[in-house]
Amino acid sequence: MSILFWAGFWAFLADQITKYLVVHVMGLSQKYVIDVFPPLLNLRYGENTGINFGLLESGSDAARWVLIAFSLIVCFAVFWWVRKPEHGRWMQISAGFLIGGALGNVVDRLLYGYVLDFLNTSCCGINNPFVFNVADIFIFIGAAGLILFEGKSKGKKAS
Repeated sequence: MSILFWAGFWAFLADQITKYLVVHVMGLSQKYVIDVFPPLLNLRYGENTGINFGLLESGSDAARWVLIAFSLIVCFAVFWWVRKPEHGRWMQISAGFLIGGALGNVVDRLLYGYVLDFLNTSCCGINNPFVFNVADIFIFIGAAGLILFEGKSKGKKAS
């Protein structure tokens, strides 16, 4: 169980530190755009009151609290699911990444009323208009890991 905690802790910390550095140290909230390695990696300031890709973006206070509650329910459900000892190390790490990332975005919603997004990637002639953050990366990796490693846990035979 401690591996789940540490994976979540480091995912949460990485998300919050990068947001602080990009907004407060690099001044992205004033500059709005910093090209790092165009077009592959750019920093673009974004305030997301919805979910991924700005879906369900209403900006209302009720929607904010619904998304906070939903995120916390998902975190609890994932924790409850993988807490059993038969789930192996990779399931624990994946769950920790997902929970840590989700809690990073919950903290943003609590503090600011929106999720701070700042990463933008484009490639191969495709101009990606969307921004995301480190928490989103951990959520994606965590969810993918839970799918990939389910059935490969300790004490279970993969079919």
